Amino acid sequence: MRIAVCPGSFDPVTNGHIDIIERAAKLFGIIDVAVFHNPNKDPWFSFEERVEMLHKATSHLSNVQIGCFSGLLNEYVRQKNSNTIIRGLRALSDFEYEFQRALLIKRIDPEIETLFMMTSSDYSFVSSSGIKELVKFGGSANGLVPPFVEERLRMKVLEHKK
Repeated sequence: MRIAVCPGSFDPVTNGHIDIIERAAKLFGIIDVAVFHNPNKDPWFSFEERVEMLHKATSHLSNVQIGCFSGLLNEYVRQKNSNTIIRGLRALSDFEYEFQRALLIKRIDPEIETLFMMTSSDYSFVSSSGIKELVKFGGSANGLVPPFVEERLRMKVLEHKK
């Protein structure tokens, strides 16, 4: 069974992420959604919270599993007996960044392939950081994240105000 790894920080998971995961799940036997630690970001949610939200957001997909890792992506992909990485793209700026990352992984491990999927135009402007900023300033993320994620975001904003 073909396994593809779909990595990201998912802080929080958005409907754009879910769009990519759902579409990838139609193409591969198993999609391993991998929450990773990005040292360049200051996450609002812990690993455990992000994994929990992803479990709930993808519970309708029987071939999706959720994991987490810290370290080199190619090593995680190999641990999962995969040679495929799925990356979602929103805009040209995403492509430049992801293309460089894909070339670096290819250099480190030539057997690993990175496949790029364009997000639905409905979510091409959605980013986790943008969603956090929107909710932080009292805006609605309705339709951009699952309702339970928006509620968790609002709870985080209240915690930060204390």
